[in-house]
Amino acid sequence: MSGIEAEPGPERLTAMAARAALDEGSLTSVDLIDACLRRVHARDGDVAAWAYLDPNAALDAARAADSALKRLHAAGSRVPPLLGIPIGVKDIIDTAALPTENGSAVFSGRRPRADASVVAQLRAAGAVVLGKTVTTELAFFGPGKTRNPHDLRRTPGGSSSGSAAAVADFQVPLALGTQTAGSIIRPASYCGVIGYKPTFGYVSRSGVLAQSAPLDTIGGYARSVEDAAILIDAMSSYDVADRDMSCGGKPPLAEALAEHARRAPRLAFVKSPAWPNADAAARAMFEAFAGSFDARAEVVETPLPPEFDGALRLQQIIQFSDIARNYGPIADAHPEKVSQKLKDIIAEGRSFTMADYAAARAERDPLYDALRPILVNYDAILTPAAPGAALVGLEATGSPMFNALWTYFGMPCISLPLLEVDGMPLGVQLTGARGNDAGVLRAAQWLMSQHR
Repeated sequence: MSGIEAEPGPERLTAMAARAALDEGSLTSVDLIDACLRRVHARDGDVAAWAYLDPNAALDAARAADSALKRLHAAGSRVPPLLGIPIGVKDIIDTAALPTENGSAVFSGRRPRADASVVAQLRAAGAVVLGKTVTTELAFFGPGKTRNPHDLRRTPGGSSSGSAAAVADFQVPLALGTQTAGSIIRPASYCGVIGYKPTFGYVSRSGVLAQSAPLDTIGGYARSVEDAAILIDAMSSYDVADRDMSCGGKPPLAEALAEHARRAPRLAFVKSPAWPNADAAARAMFEAFAGSFDARAEVVETPLPPEFDGALRLQQIIQFSDIARNYGPIADAHPEKVSQKLKDIIAEGRSFTMADYAAARAERDPLYDALRPILVNYDAILTPAAPGAALVGLEATGSPMFNALWTYFGMPCISLPLLEVDGMPLGVQLTGARGNDAGVLRAAQWLMSQHR
């Protein structure tokens, strides 16, 4: 095991615990940022979660946050929710002040002209961007340099490798990730943190590397459900530039969590078509977990209809076709700078016809409608977040088979660090109806409260 069990310090606070300490004056943003930077310095040689850091800029932003906090308190004014709180930004999300290299030598030295919409919103909410976290190659399967902080021999998962590892290793309390198949939920499971992918269209993708427009979703990592809610609240304003973004009203998720729960959630235990491919130990652990609630909650094993058996392939057809369309020209122009794995996927994506692609997209809503009996009768679906513990070795980042189905449907998902197999974390995934992010987060908060 790694040195993750450090002496307690400000870097170990959740974002909202840090918010409270900042507001009461027992902590400054400078002290918090400095503690995080010292943790990074001590651990980066092992974990390697960061693609780029600018400590001086982060400390300057922290000083500005401390000054702003004093002025706001003196005036009795509202304090932005993330004022002075450090955050990591996945290196496919544009930042004007820092490079954004997309985990690829093709984009070495790239400096965007403007912040992505989510980064601009987070800065407006007071967040301090600590740096850019490592992503896999173009946010796909080619591993980056990051290692799992719980066991440096193992992968942290991908593609949001650095973000998950940095939060797990107490280097930053919050970090951004993206998911097109399983790139938020799987690393969260492997690294033992909370990973939250909201409903498709909930968060703007303007200024973010496009892999597959019907699937790409922005989310993040935290060490509490409340922190995850506040992170998404701070960056979910409507953006007309993202054609897929939902424009309806969004009740604040943090407020929904603060409401008193009327009852324990009703959960449908769904094994999904990927279940036979999970490790035996993980299957046994998860079945034991699902059966452990007694009278505390209703958890009912609920099979999916047989028409779902081929749904994972439908997600792949969409994703791989769009990878061929969006990344194919990059690989063609720079073949020496692109991995063979990505070239192979581009070739597979090019093998699908437009009719294949259209059919895969057309099947999505009818299949989602077939889920409605489950979504109506239960508060959330309980299902594995990964096939097992993080793989030994850094050559692969694991399979998204337990995530891709829910991403295909555009459903909100959260991974909770509630299980352990062979001394390594294993996440419990909750998912629910599109737009029912608040309900999924309430169920997640209840589960976390029962297993502390």
